[in-house]
Amino acid sequence: MENYNIKTNRIFTKVREYAWILTVLVAMGGIWYPKLGLLVIPIMLSLTIMSIFRGRYWCGNFCAHGSFFDKFLLPISKNGMIFKALKSKIMIITVFLFFGINMTKKFIQVFSYKGTEAFWDKLGLVFVSSYLMVLIVGGSLSIINTPRSWCQICPMGTMQTIGYKIGKLIGINKKTDVKVTISDKDLCLSCGLCSRVCPMQLTPHKEFNKNNQFNNETCIKCSTCINKCPKGLLSLE
Repeated sequence: MENYNIKTNRIFTKVREYAWILTVLVAMGGIWYPKLGLLVIPIMLSLTIMSIFRGRYWCGNFCAHGSFFDKFLLPISKNGMIFKALKSKIMIITVFLFFGINMTKKFIQVFSYKGTEAFWDKLGLVFVSSYLMVLIVGGSLSIINTPRSWCQICPMGTMQTIGYKIGKLIGINKKTDVKVTISDKDLCLSCGLCSRVCPMQLTPHKEFNKNNQFNNETCIKCSTCINKCPKGLLSLE
């Protein structure tokens, strides 16, 4: 039987085409030059701030891991249905807490070196080890399951979801948020192509609300569905 999910181009910008370099640079280069891990700090700050205004927009447009998964691993991926366990709230919370506790312990250890020459190397190494783990685990999941498997449980993705909820709660993102929008639901062919190419395996064609928008918080707003709509009805608005 034909695989429901379709492999298609997900690279639409220069950032998404070359962002993968950062993942390899930090994860591999950081082994020899740990200070490269310090590059992750402004990235974490940027994606956290952006999430308040646009949800998981970073995941679909700037993420270096996502760039690597989509550019190099999608062609060789099984591209099957995302494992149900990875979508479990229990799994998502467990991974988030594990990372949070583990990183906190490492930071406490690192700050015992504050004031010494080793401090910045030790701090950078915390992020290097994290990036290397994602490269290995996320990369393996990409091949045996689907490229965006890791994105289901990614702690940074979870942080963005939390940030987005906060932004909606205080009403700060009403004018800044963008969502997949259909211009006319009556013209939709209901072909499901938007769902078959979705990296997160969501179902936009079934979930447009009364405002003609796809309101799923898991959407990474990558525009893959927009680029593949045969009627050209979709946009980010």
